[in-house]
Amino acid sequence: MKEKISVRGHLRRYLRLPLYMVIFWAGINAVVYYLDLKAGLCVTAGIAVYLGIALLALRNHKPLIVNDLVAFAQQYENAEKRMLDHLASPYLVLDSRGRIIWINEAAAELTGNKELYGRNIGSLFPEIAPNRLPSWESGGKSEVMVTYENAVYRVFMEHVSMKELSAGKEFLEDIGNEVNLTACYLYDETALQEYMQKCEDEKVVFGLAYLDNYDEALQSVEEVRKSLLIALIDRKITRYFSEYDGLVRKLEKDKYLLLMTNHSLEQLKEQRFHILDDVKTVNIGNEIPVTLSIGIGVNAAGYLQNYEYSRIAIEMALGRGGDQVVLKDGSNITYFGGKAPQMERNTRVKARVKAQALKEFISSKDQVVVMGHKITDVDALGAAVGIYRAGRTLGKPVHIVVNDPTTSIRPLMAGFLDNPEYEPTMFISGEEAMEMVNANTALVVVDTNKPSYTECPELLEKTKTIIVLDHHRRGSEVVENAVLSYVEPYASSACEMVAEILQYFADDLKLRNMEADCLYAGIIVDTNNFTTRSGVRTFEAAAFLRRSGADVTRVRKMLRDNFESYQARAEAVRSANIYRGSFAIAKCPGKGLESPTVVGAQAANELLNISGVKASFVLTPYKNKIYISARALDELNVQVMMEKLGGGGHLNVAGAQLEGSIEEAEEKLKQVIDETLQEEEER
Repeated sequence: MKEKISVRGHLRRYLRLPLYMVIFWAGINAVVYYLDLKAGLCVTAGIAVYLGIALLALRNHKPLIVNDLVAFAQQYENAEKRMLDHLASPYLVLDSRGRIIWINEAAAELTGNKELYGRNIGSLFPEIAPNRLPSWESGGKSEVMVTYENAVYRVFMEHVSMKELSAGKEFLEDIGNEVNLTACYLYDETALQEYMQKCEDEKVVFGLAYLDNYDEALQSVEEVRKSLLIALIDRKITRYFSEYDGLVRKLEKDKYLLLMTNHSLEQLKEQRFHILDDVKTVNIGNEIPVTLSIGIGVNAAGYLQNYEYSRIAIEMALGRGGDQVVLKDGSNITYFGGKAPQMERNTRVKARVKAQALKEFISSKDQVVVMGHKITDVDALGAAVGIYRAGRTLGKPVHIVVNDPTTSIRPLMAGFLDNPEYEPTMFISGEEAMEMVNANTALVVVDTNKPSYTECPELLEKTKTIIVLDHHRRGSEVVENAVLSYVEPYASSACEMVAEILQYFADDLKLRNMEADCLYAGIIVDTNNFTTRSGVRTFEAAAFLRRSGADVTRVRKMLRDNFESYQARAEAVRSANIYRGSFAIAKCPGKGLESPTVVGAQAANELLNISGVKASFVLTPYKNKIYISARALDELNVQVMMEKLGGGGHLNVAGAQLEGSIEEAEEKLKQVIDETLQEEEER
């Protein structure tokens, strides 16, 4: 058998080297013949003897050389197998279905079982699903992190094609492309993962903590007890964070700097920052409980960026009404708390400052463009009309962007259209506004702080002078680079905020009756006739509008519904279902209605009058979207619930827009309700 084995390549050429030398010596012999005949015969005889000896040696030694080569190959193969079997790293070979066909001693020691043949790799490591096995389409290699008996392993897998492996082998024939193996190498990275986790846990986290109603709380306490109240609050906050290895330093009378590790932050997240509730328990006779807002920034590129994240987070917490924690991790925002309504502030200092700033910005520009949110409602229109009067008082041309007036605002707009006292360009479309707006235009956004919700988001990119006036809580999406942002969630409506601003805007500002009606109507609608979120300042704003000529009867006539809308609202209330014992869910028929979303919001308000209902949700199909109107009294935060669906709003008035069918939207809403109830139970 071995005698029939032939060699090739470099070894074959080496064995034939004596024969090649014969050719060389034959050339030399020809030269010798030319010089001397006898000498040439002698050389020829020597060459013949050399050739004979070489052929004889090649014939006799070739089998021995092949024998040695075969023995070496066998020994090398055995050594290779022993090395692989004794390899320190666990090694497995899988078939095309992921079944184990061979393991080395390290893998057997790891699993505690040598007889693993035929078992699927997924039974040992559930992380390695069949679709995680490498293939030529995926590059032939893949890596998976697995956990086995409290140890972490990085599994490197390589695709091995049996067709290529058996190429040129005579004993294997007709192997298809589908026949393949997978080689798996396991690297223990437990220690590395522990060090990485330890490094991650010890990262420094910055935070800012503000007392929301510091001045208001102190005003409700006797003078001799004020220092005691401050000391108790400082002690409560310091002790709380000290328990989690955190450092607290007081920056101002109502502001604190927080320093902690990532590990401490994770512990605080698990118990959901109960410091928010603990601070409220500090009571030494103060009528108003103190509330706390915290902004935390993590996972930034450096310390300065982390601090900037915390500053943005605390602004969001305050803009959302306070009494909550906002965690900013890059572009991801997480909210904790925010269950209690923000205490209304009686001081109007902020409104006066914002009014003067608004006056300065408008005075420095050539024109003013005002826009609200998509599907402009009464509150957005009323606020826009108020800004219109402010701009006109300064002698600036003012334009209000309204793309598609709904039935709810048409009666209000009718008084301005075809009225010689008002310009024909008072109301314009988004396309017309795009042609008007330039770098010297003041763009005022009212009743929304989300760019995607505005009537014409493209306008935000055409000017740098952007002013935002809104009463909704801030979310992760906000208008960037606004030169003036006045967002007050405690306000009942945007009209209330604008009415306050107008009182401090200019001494010669005089509202006309129709303008006062629009502002008054906005407050009426958003407060549901002064029954929701109506504070002292709400009634003061309404009183100012009444003095300016607003007529209650005239406003009521303009806000009356048509018969079809009234029927649709009644149908929504009639068909409502109670989910989980206290959540009213209804579907508003939008077909044939010009403003179905307004009807849905009205139906949601009606459902709150039912005893036992904590929150109401009305789903309305409109323009290939499902609009959800959410309402609550004081037992639930519907804003947090709507944010999970991509929406937002207030503590007890919120909404969202969803794609898909109304059934899918209802199912998503129920999932959010279930999650909310589960979170309440965990607390």
